[in-house]
Amino acid sequence: MRTAPRLAAFGAGLLVVLGGSYAVGAAVVPSSVVEAWGERAPAGHGDEHGADEHGADGHGADGHGADGHGDHGEGTAVGGLAVAANGYELVDLTAPTAPGTPGTLAFRLVDADGAPLTDYDESHERDLHLVVVRTDGQGFRHVHPTLDADGTWSLPWTWDTAGSYRVIADFVPAGGETTTLGATVEVGGEVVPSRPLGEVRTARVGSLVVRLEGELSVGGSGGELVAHVERDGEPVTTLEPYLGAFGHLVALRQSDLGYLHVHPEGDAPAPDDRAGPDIAFHASAPTSGRYLLYLDVVVDGQVHTAPFVLDAGASDHGTDHGGEEHGHDHQH
Repeated sequence: MRTAPRLAAFGAGLLVVLGGSYAVGAAVVPSSVVEAWGERAPAGHGDEHGADEHGADGHGADGHGADGHGDHGEGTAVGGLAVAANGYELVDLTAPTAPGTPGTLAFRLVDADGAPLTDYDESHERDLHLVVVRTDGQGFRHVHPTLDADGTWSLPWTWDTAGSYRVIADFVPAGGETTTLGATVEVGGEVVPSRPLGEVRTARVGSLVVRLEGELSVGGSGGELVAHVERDGEPVTTLEPYLGAFGHLVALRQSDLGYLHVHPEGDAPAPDDRAGPDIAFHASAPTSGRYLLYLDVVVDGQVHTAPFVLDAGASDHGTDHGGEEHGHDHQH
């Protein structure tokens, strides 16, 4: 077994996605509505695992090209604001319409001629990454559906709660540029809103306690965030590679679900590499404000998702409110 340095450095890539409304009605918001959101948005503005409660893309719109590795300072391009970008469109999105009802989440990606996209460049060990989250930041899932011969992406799906959910597909067409498309699904039933949170810098996920230190700075060269992982009071040095990295960090701007995805720099770790207890990220937020962050790490073959809440651009971190009450474990 080879051991990676204790401090695994990560570079930040930034793409921004506009969240949906809270109205409960049709199963899917019409494309015209989603496209209108994109027009109004100001500039700047995996295998399944999820958190049960809690505009057009340019090249490298999420801060990484086809190879998936980002460069510092490329994190302000807007992506995922509409169902169509870079000559591709997300169509035929279907999902269960009520919580607790097993079904299938499915969609297709088509080109400008309506032909299904079936050839992709792999990014972070997958052809497509799908993020699904309720518009208040609850129900976060980063999943990896299966592609059928007709170009349909699908996976079994059950909603835990009612509400409006944003479905975000991040992919690289073969020989093309990173593209991120988004649409919104409405899940019927009574919506129970989440309680407001202050900053949360400590998360308990199963037997793990993860603490997040540093700044989520706005623009410029960004700042450093360091996650420290412990178990039973002892540092964890056995973080395992997952999707070509030792950790994946997603941040959602609370006000509109602006989406920030952090990817590793440098070479991907070998399967027998291990890291920890510290994971460092270099991140830059598009605007000041509150962000919901979700960190995925793997220990003993299990995916753990640690949620945090940070205020970007704030000089005072404030109080850690209930951080150890938030966190989710997922079978890998």
